[in-house]
Amino acid sequence: MTLAEKIIRLRKEQGWSQEELAHRLEVSRQAVSKWESMASVPDLDKILKLSQLFGVSTDYLLKDDAAEETGFAADDETPDRGRTVTMEEANAYLAQAAQSARRIALGVGLCILSPVPLIFLGALSEYGKAPIPEHAAGSVGVTILLLFIACAVALFVTEGFKLHRYEYLEKEPIALTYGVAGMVEAKKEQFAPVFKSAVVTGVTLCILSLVPLLLSAMGENEFLTACCAALLFLFAAAGVFLIVLRGIVWGSYARLLEEGDYTPENKAAEKRNEPFHAFYWCAVTALYLGLSFYSNAWHRTWIVWPVAAVLFAGLQALRNARKE
Repeated sequence: MTLAEKIIRLRKEQGWSQEELAHRLEVSRQAVSKWESMASVPDLDKILKLSQLFGVSTDYLLKDDAAEETGFAADDETPDRGRTVTMEEANAYLAQAAQSARRIALGVGLCILSPVPLIFLGALSEYGKAPIPEHAAGSVGVTILLLFIACAVALFVTEGFKLHRYEYLEKEPIALTYGVAGMVEAKKEQFAPVFKSAVVTGVTLCILSLVPLLLSAMGENEFLTACCAALLFLFAAAGVFLIVLRGIVWGSYARLLEEGDYTPENKAAEKRNEPFHAFYWCAVTALYLGLSFYSNAWHRTWIVWPVAAVLFAGLQALRNARKE
């Protein structure tokens, strides 16, 4: 392990952010970021402070081949952390994640946009804006909707196969080889402003998507209201596209660094919870189909899915709270 990787590991073991470590060392966060990305090396005074803060020897920090320590005593029997990820594997995964992100985001956007032609053609026919019979408008609209969905599913399946070889990053503990953690930290630090900007822009577009529809509802032009409903999907698709595009790349860094949802503890918990997740969604599907066939109210029973999603998130939060 390099000095950069040791600083990252020891900092995370203490549960400190880069800002917290910088405050304790009386340096800037940028300085800590440069140490962890191997852009610079802390001076001797800071190395002494690091050894005191983390409870390790300076030899451990400075020697790349030093054994891992707990306190000042070296531990010669370091447990196997899991599957080893080399620099080549990490770079290949990051490149594939960036490539797949564009196509998956496009697929999500197509799913959101799929009702737009149906809404617009239906409005043209219903309000006499174009000489299109109502049944023809519906047929063409549904056909385009299904084409959009089919293209999206093809993109999801194709990219899913490409990313399947890296599935172990989500489910198994991993051990990064020399220099990988520093490289990923540097790329993550560089990408952070792009990710934050995409999330802010995406959320803003999703919120603003409601504005035209609300304004049009104040008038009596029903055709304009229908067009604004279609515009809502356009804004939402653009916002979600940005969030998914950058979010997948951001998630690839978290997987390699085992942060957030991908810590060894969370991976183990997720593996234990897999049977519950499978049972829950099978039960929800059975409930949805049962209610729909019994009532024949397919236009209303879709509400089962958002309710189930919120309930699922609540159950997850409750399980996590009980563990803590």
